Amino acid sequence: MQQILDAILAGDTAPEDFASIALPESYKAVTVHKDDVDMFEGVASRDKDPRKSLHLDEVPIPELAPGEALVAVMASAINYNTVWTSIFEPVSTFGFLERYGRLSEYSKRHDLPYHVVGSDLAGVVLRTGPGVNLWKPGHEVVAHCLSVELESPDGHDDTMMDPQQRIWGFETNFGGLAHLAIVKANQLMPKPDHLSWEEAASPGLVNSTAYRQLVSKNGANMKQGDVVLIWGASGGLGSYATQMALNGGAIPVCVVSSPEKADIVRSLGAEHVIDRSAEGYTFWKDEHNQDPKEWQRFGKKIRELTGGEDPDIVFEHPGRETFGASVYVARKGGTIITCASTSGYMHQYDNRYLWMNLKNIKSSHFANYREAWEANRLIEKGLIHPTVSKVYSLEETGQAALDVHQNKHQGKVGVLCLSPEEGLGVRNEEKRALHIEGINRFRGV
Repeated sequence: MQQILDAILAGDTAPEDFASIALPESYKAVTVHKDDVDMFEGVASRDKDPRKSLHLDEVPIPELAPGEALVAVMASAINYNTVWTSIFEPVSTFGFLERYGRLSEYSKRHDLPYHVVGSDLAGVVLRTGPGVNLWKPGHEVVAHCLSVELESPDGHDDTMMDPQQRIWGFETNFGGLAHLAIVKANQLMPKPDHLSWEEAASPGLVNSTAYRQLVSKNGANMKQGDVVLIWGASGGLGSYATQMALNGGAIPVCVVSSPEKADIVRSLGAEHVIDRSAEGYTFWKDEHNQDPKEWQRFGKKIRELTGGEDPDIVFEHPGRETFGASVYVARKGGTIITCASTSGYMHQYDNRYLWMNLKNIKSSHFANYREAWEANRLIEKGLIHPTVSKVYSLEETGQAALDVHQNKHQGKVGVLCLSPEEGLGVRNEEKRALHIEGINRFRGV
């Protein structure tokens, strides 16, 4: 492994040299264990501690299948799906691995008593399987997390519709929180050369998700002038949605939960900001009943900021806590587009405000390859910037996941894998200098 790292750090190692480096028999990886799935039984979700369930193990390198690539992972990042995996909610991911394992001889590799987690990476290709032509050893890459088989016609118009669509590192094994990772070659994209490894790794999942959800024709199809309500606007998803809204000529209304987070989104260029903590919005009276008067108060605040306009688009991902309010405040004919349920997936809303005002609830899930590529291109062009606030070592992944679980983070939380320190991997210093303020905006916040 040290030979691999030395070759990457040299920065000028030839492709044939990468191809000739001997691979180790095993590698370090962050895992959950199948025999731990009941460890949090009876514990409230908020009290489940990923530090207890995430392990740093030495695991064997799996066989490389046709169409796949083995990547040396320099850095990765934490997403909510790693938090869900670590607390075994809403279900254990081992059920995903078991089902995938029944698909083919090669997919059997994924059905193991441990699950290597992580759905982001930046690193270097070491090996490719039969049938891979575009990517070669030595290529510096990032990976999106869409894993598809594409043997059914259903996925050939939009690969997210493939019946065998999965999220790599969540519904498959051999994820990115490790020294090595296995991905399908069509998950790979060029690493933006002005970013460090941890910066390049962090946007993958959330940037692509925000792009499809907000910009793509498969999502809300945002246009210039749209009023876009963005929940959690300084968080992993919201920070990218805010940048996309501003870049696309829309008018974001950014909902945050502290003065510090309000300052961050204002620094991005957002003018309309709602601090939930300062305003004291409580959308639920108790566990079973929402408070429509709070929806009304929230809607009034939005109109005060926008000059009397309601949101054309509501960028939804908190789920249960906010969904009733989201349906209420969307304009007549507006769209509530949802991609997650971080506060609970059993949503409740008053359907009268939906059907009588011709509003639309639309779902969005990750992104297809084209959308992911377009989202990564925005990063490469310096039109969208990574939102890394803090970086952990691989050994500290449990703490990083706990911080995300407890919403103590801003933007994205990065994890160094093979990279020995932050700041490595920048290949274009001149380009970086043009965007350094945007790149560092979330750092240390």
